[in-house]
Amino acid sequence: MLLLFFLSLTTSFGQRQIYPEDNPPLKERMYFGGNGSLQFGTITFVEISPLAGVMITERYSAGLGATYQYLNNRFYQNGDAHIYGGRLFNRFNVLPRIFLHAEYEALNVEVANPIPNTNDVVFTRDWVPGLFGGAGYFTPFGERGGMNFMLLYNFSYDNRRSPYNEPYVIRVGFVF
Repeated sequence: MLLLFFLSLTTSFGQRQIYPEDNPPLKERMYFGGNGSLQFGTITFVEISPLAGVMITERYSAGLGATYQYLNNRFYQNGDAHIYGGRLFNRFNVLPRIFLHAEYEALNVEVANPIPNTNDVVFTRDWVPGLFGGAGYFTPFGERGGMNFMLLYNFSYDNRRSPYNEPYVIRVGFVF
C-alpha cells in the first residue's frame, strides 16, 4: 500500500504569477521545479521528475517535464523496472491559487502482452500515452517558490498498459 502511495505522488508543476504592467523578460517568467521520491527496503522506488515552464500571460502557463522511475521488488525474480518519458503541460489560473491543468505524457514502460491460446505473457517495451486533465492548488513560499497539489484524471487510461494503478492521480511537487 505504501508503494501505491509513493507511485501516485508523481511530478507536479510549478507556477508563477506575473502582472501585465510589469512586462517581465522571458527569464523572469520561467520557472523550474518537479519532485522526487525515495523508498528503500523490500520494495525500492526512486523517482526523479524535473520540469520547466513559462508564464505566457498573467493567467496561462505552459511547459515540459521529464520522468525517470526505478522500481525493484525483491519478492520477484527479475523484479526491476525502469520507466522513463516526458510530458507537455498547460495550466490556466482560474483564481490566484487555483488552476486547471491539462497534460500529455508519454512513458516508456515494460508491458505484459498475452500470448493467444496460452496462459503465458511476453514482455515488451512500449510508449504508453497519458492524457490528463484536472485541477490543483498552489501554495506560494518566498518570492518565486511554491508547492502544488493536483488531482488529475487520465482520459486515456488503459489498465493493461498504464504504469498507474488507476485513472485518478494525485500529484504533489515544488517549484523554485
